[in-house]
Amino acid sequence: MSWLTDSLKSSIFRKLLMALTGLFLILFLTVHLAGNLQLILNDEGQAFNIYAHTMAHNPFIQLVSKFNFAFIVLHVIYSIWLSRINKTARPVKYGYSAASTNSPWTSRNMGILGTLILVFLVIHLKGFWWEFKNDSIPMVTYDGETMPNVFLVVKAAYSNVWYAAVYVVSMFFVGFHLSHGFASAFQTLGLNHVKYTPAIKAIGKGYAIIVPAMFAIIPILIYIKSLG
Repeated sequence: MSWLTDSLKSSIFRKLLMALTGLFLILFLTVHLAGNLQLILNDEGQAFNIYAHTMAHNPFIQLVSKFNFAFIVLHVIYSIWLSRINKTARPVKYGYSAASTNSPWTSRNMGILGTLILVFLVIHLKGFWWEFKNDSIPMVTYDGETMPNVFLVVKAAYSNVWYAAVYVVSMFFVGFHLSHGFASAFQTLGLNHVKYTPAIKAIGKGYAIIVPAMFAIIPILIYIKSLG
């Protein structure tokens, strides 16, 4: 089994794992956004409630959800491990460093951005996932089928200015994290070519702006609507 242990400890395996888990989480964000955008439909949450109910009872979605949690944990653990290894490899700082001219701010602070996003994830899961799983939620019936009215939980959370503000600010962190992580993941996988890399970087920048912005617009619109 030494080959397995050696593989798990190798820098190539660690970087590949970071890239693959990162790309999976990017794909998850896209699907998650498509579902959450139903929150801003003017239907008192019917489309979102039906979507959430369907997702909660689909075995394939539940399996993907478990993989998602596992990949988040792996992504966090290996990012901390890589940071410690990099620090151990160079305990003494360079006498002269021109890091700001050699690399973007986001690439030099992926650990800080990741930590802030992790804090947001804990708050987010406590506010929604934990509530859905453990608290009594009012029920609603559509076409004879009764289901939890999870829209009311989300609406109540985003009607709180502080919760909405934390969500919006956290989307800036997600955007900065993605702006480097998207292209970096492709580069780690060896998908680096003078012809295609500029396009991958451009798509990554666009994704890092559009997706967090669309996530952020949801609590903003719900909060404004709550003001009556």
